[in-house]
Amino acid sequence: MFQGLTFDPVRLPEAAEGLRDAVRAFVAEHLPTGYLPNSDFNQGHSPEFSRKLGERGWIGMTWPVEYGGQARSFFERYVVTEELLAAGAPVSAHWIADRQSGPLLLRYGSGAQRRRYLPGVVRGETYFSIGMSEPDTGSDLASVRTRAEETADGWLVNGVKVWTTDAQRNHYIIVLARTAPPSENRHAGLSQFIIDLHGPGIAVRPIRNIAGGEDFNEVVFQDCPVPRENLVGVAGNGWQQVTSELAYERSGPERFLSAFRLFVEFIRAAGPQPDRATAALIGRIASHIMTLRKMSMSVAGMLQEGKDPALEAALVKALGNDFEKLVPEWLRLAGPALGASAQDERLQRSFQQTLLAAPSFTLRGGTREILRGVIARGLGLR
Repeated sequence: MFQGLTFDPVRLPEAAEGLRDAVRAFVAEHLPTGYLPNSDFNQGHSPEFSRKLGERGWIGMTWPVEYGGQARSFFERYVVTEELLAAGAPVSAHWIADRQSGPLLLRYGSGAQRRRYLPGVVRGETYFSIGMSEPDTGSDLASVRTRAEETADGWLVNGVKVWTTDAQRNHYIIVLARTAPPSENRHAGLSQFIIDLHGPGIAVRPIRNIAGGEDFNEVVFQDCPVPRENLVGVAGNGWQQVTSELAYERSGPERFLSAFRLFVEFIRAAGPQPDRATAALIGRIASHIMTLRKMSMSVAGMLQEGKDPALEAALVKALGNDFEKLVPEWLRLAGPALGASAQDERLQRSFQQTLLAAPSFTLRGGTREILRGVIARGLGLR
């Protein structure tokens, strides 16, 4: 049965819009010297910037005050996120912890887990990685082979996770592992665990990308001991937890703004009176951004109301990532028309940076093929 999609129009409240000037002033003051702004949230790892952002109260904004949060709205958080990405600020250190690990613990974690981990995240001092994907399985999380066997003291984890962003620099990783043998129900028998990335039985191996960076990692667990109290939620409930977590990962402005700084440099290089073809391309890119932004804001509204917008979030990511990959290609084709400009060097640096990172846009958080399957299933088409 066809269920349909819900993207109700949302207007950001004045309290949220009022944050823009403050965020812009903050970035202008604290952007690291010599840093090339990059709107890809996966780039730019600066613990110092994250700590300053935490001091300003802009990490864990929607979380309860008892854990260090501000109890502010998802709309206010949306504006801060949007402005940080638009400015190309270095946010990757705290990003995953703020975006999804914290909300996961708020929803499913124990009181002790929240008290232990969340205040550090809010201060911009505690960083998390995601342990979902595995070698040879792509984005098919149901085929997880990492095992967690119960022991007298807790759990013993064995397996391999891959594409774990910043695992070589972060403090903890939340791992999806199989705690019961596979059955006809592929989604049963999965659980999540908080694991110290610097603890025993763990090897972190950075994966060098074509840009020469090492953001992704392979993490190997070999008889890795995990305390009993580090089980997140209830054993066997991992699939429900992980799918709700992905709604936070897939719906934000980072899913269509990764190439935004390139767009900014393109406009600057084009100048105040671009030719007709260049002006048309600027309009084309801007219209995509505005449409995706409306959809993403609608998902933020659903989160604010406590709804589970997993289907809508998957669509935002699928369309947003396709768009992000097209931006450098469109600008490559338009490049010769720009001519000489004082801004050309900045444009070229931003273009090269975005082009080399673009292959990862449609991989992280679920490939296009997996997302299309999620959307089709959610619409009752399969």
